[in-house]
Amino acid sequence: MKKVKLSLILISLILAGLATTSYAWATPSANFNELDSEVFDDWGIFRTRAFGEDGFYQLSETSFRPVIAFESLGEEAALAYQLGEDFAAEYPDKVRRAEAIFGFVRDRVQYAPDIDQFGYEEFALNADELATAINQDGVGYGDCEDSAVLLAVMYQGAGLRSAIAVGQGHTAALVYLPGYDKASAVFEMDGEPGWVWAEATGSNNPLGWVPKEFINAEVAVYEIGEEPVASQEPPDTPSTAIAPGSGGTSIAQPPPFLIVMAFFLIISLVRRRRRRSYYR
Repeated sequence: MKKVKLSLILISLILAGLATTSYAWATPSANFNELDSEVFDDWGIFRTRAFGEDGFYQLSETSFRPVIAFESLGEEAALAYQLGEDFAAEYPDKVRRAEAIFGFVRDRVQYAPDIDQFGYEEFALNADELATAINQDGVGYGDCEDSAVLLAVMYQGAGLRSAIAVGQGHTAALVYLPGYDKASAVFEMDGEPGWVWAEATGSNNPLGWVPKEFINAEVAVYEIGEEPVASQEPPDTPSTAIAPGSGGTSIAQPPPFLIVMAFFLIISLVRRRRRRSYYR
């Protein structure tokens, strides 16, 4: 229990310091609160849980909505969106702009498990929290969903269409770049080609590099834009994207959401088991 309280205190102190940056930060969650060993933010979004109507991805049995991205868009847009605007001003060419933003996130966000940072098996940062850490220290720390959300929001600020993809225990961003010829595979989202995988969790990944398990395999996707943070239900069924392989047929796989839900359920059970151990 002491470890949990210490983690929350550290988070609060970090965020209090971040609020003093020179940028107008409209979307800090200055007050994290704990309920039943889970942490939620000022919007009532649980950062330690991806599933449920108040989870950061609003995962259900059939669909998802990456609500945490909307904490940094529309009326809530702040530093991360502004960084995207800055890249748009510096790089008029869309391809160079997309590559520059990808390189920025890949090089400035160092992979770190949530359990090491926060003492929770799962703890999602919104795009502005991660962008502010980078602005202050030159580097931020996060895992796959943190990098994906930051990328997707920055692409929005830069005037590029973007989406969040989930599947097989992993999440990444997609950016719409028709005709991009450097990708190892190009995705079709609901039949619309031109979506490029943005995998920023590897230090040497180029934009468009796709893990082999996602080539010729369907993933669930959500194209993001300006939406209210928590007033909408996830769609009945998610959009899907697939990157056709160079040959052969795909191996039959369970529907992607069965895999995703199983993954987050395991995380939840492990996290709760760890929490119970703190009380002993």
